[in-house]
Amino acid sequence: MLVLFIYHVAFTPISIDQPIAAYSMLVLSWFTGAAFGTVLLAAKPWAPNAVGVIQQLYSRANMLASGKMFLANTLSYKMLKLFDWNPLFHTIDQARGFTFLNYNPHYSNWHYAFYVGLVALMIGLMGEFYTRQYASVSWGARR
Repeated sequence: MLVLFIYHVAFTPISIDQPIAAYSMLVLSWFTGAAFGTVLLAAKPWAPNAVGVIQQLYSRANMLASGKMFLANTLSYKMLKLFDWNPLFHTIDQARGFTFLNYNPHYSNWHYAFYVGLVALMIGLMGEFYTRQYASVSWGARR
């Protein structure tokens, strides 16, 4: 926000087409990330080393496949299928559509990110409930 304000004041006025919808894509991105975090949090007591590796791999794959550096509308079908699994890809592309007047996202959908986040949150909450019932505090003493 500070960088946008400085640019707005110093160079040229910035206008965001639909600011509330663009901000909601930021919140949706945060929600899906937190939902995947609950899944990993629930699995961590059972296999801490494996979950650490999975977390690192997922975060790096998520950064590469997020779609920050390219537009979804310009990708070929083959390339689009490589990035379509990522909810962050969908929210970033939708945020572009809400921010810029001349961009219309054709190949992404914010509903996909919402439902994937909702499913991941439910799985994470169920896993956390199960883990709290059966995990032991003494497991940490073995290391």
